[in-house]
Amino acid sequence: MSILVTGATGAVGSAVIERLAAAGADVRALTRRPSDYQGPAGVRAVGGEASDPNALRAALQGIDTVFLLNPVTPDELNQGLTVLTLARDAGIQRFVYLSVLNAETFTDVPHFTVKYTIERMIEQFDLPATILRPSYFMQNDAPLKDAATHGIYPMALGKAGIEMIDVRDIADIAAAALLRRARATGPLPREVIELAGPEAFTGESAAKVWADALGREVNYVGENLDAAEAAIAERAPAWAAYDLRLMLARFHRDGMLAKPAARGTLRTLLGREPRTYQDFVREVVAAG
Repeated sequence: MSILVTGATGAVGSAVIERLAAAGADVRALTRRPSDYQGPAGVRAVGGEASDPNALRAALQGIDTVFLLNPVTPDELNQGLTVLTLARDAGIQRFVYLSVLNAETFTDVPHFTVKYTIERMIEQFDLPATILRPSYFMQNDAPLKDAATHGIYPMALGKAGIEMIDVRDIADIAAAALLRRARATGPLPREVIELAGPEAFTGESAAKVWADALGREVNYVGENLDAAEAAIAERAPAWAAYDLRLMLARFHRDGMLAKPAARGTLRTLLGREPRTYQDFVREVVAAG
């Protein structure tokens, strides 16, 4: 049972690796700089990246299970399809893929459409996979603490509602799915699981959570997408800022809401109540 984790140094990938290592799994972390990798004891760092077929061929040797997580980049589609094709050609029959909630409907948002295209490949090639579709990460809001401390909640979430989910809950479910598939005697059926938090937040209600945690007034910045794109472009490339602007526009129109059954599914998979946005914000504030 050997599991290759892509996106190994990111927030989700590193958390998944911690859980797999704690469960005693044989884990390999795909990273561009294996000599710099600092993961849990027993985890083997393998050099390579998802856009390098030769490095991937070597990384996939001896692997029977793959966690596919591609960061949002201009060549995300190429990376995802390359990993899946090479893994399929290597005879691997166990996959967990991190997609995104509403991937099939937010077709005008580039990174959503990329993830849905990869889902389509999984389906058309009948790859045995768990496809996880998480909502907006609570951890996306951690860098907003400084702005909130100065009285502004700057993320233009809109009024339709976003069911945020904690990255740690995603990692718990992803690791369990990987272990279930890795330990099975044969390939398991393909499944798609929506992952969304227990409560929907608007821009206004998210601002109130920060206000309660900080003990001061925090005002929602509003829904000006020009301003939102410009603010994102101060810390990200223009292509990424535009991609996120399109995502926010869909949030304003449709929200980011899972099917009604998703909340019960989440509790069942976790075996407990999911983490709340209120608890997350209190942790961020308490961390100083």
